[in-house]
Amino acid sequence: MDRLDQNTAHTTPDPALRGVDQGVVAGGAPAGSFDPWSYRDEAGVSGTNLVGYKVEATDGSIGKIDSDSNEVNASYLVVDTGPWIFGKKVMLPAGTVNHVDHDEQKVYVDRNKDQIKAAPEFDETATDPAYRDKLGGYYNDTYAATPPGGLR
Repeated sequence: MDRLDQNTAHTTPDPALRGVDQGVVAGGAPAGSFDPWSYRDEAGVSGTNLVGYKVEATDGSIGKIDSDSNEVNASYLVVDTGPWIFGKKVMLPAGTVNHVDHDEQKVYVDRNKDQIKAAPEFDETATDPAYRDKLGGYYNDTYAATPPGGLR
């Protein structure tokens, strides 16, 4: 990605940030990398209750949000897919949310239906870290496999 300020001189960082590793963002993910369990700042979620919102994949609707979590570094959506995958529910890590349209009550995710359908099966009783690691790893891999300019 090209910088917009290529012709400007380097500036001294804010003194309050000098002791901070500026290559790391909240949650421990390197800056610019995919963090599956945190909403993007630009997504427009900011603590909003999204239950009942429709969910749109890159290639169409996948269902409605049944429950959500806004836990720091552990945020996700549980989507009731209705007839799309025979009434199953899927868990989408917060990092897959591209943006939210509050007027239309729609959440747009940056994955297609096939990627969501192929995700590790959601089990409402599986709250263990192993399931979360498996799901986060799956979505991290689908993001890494996307060509530049693709999903995000």
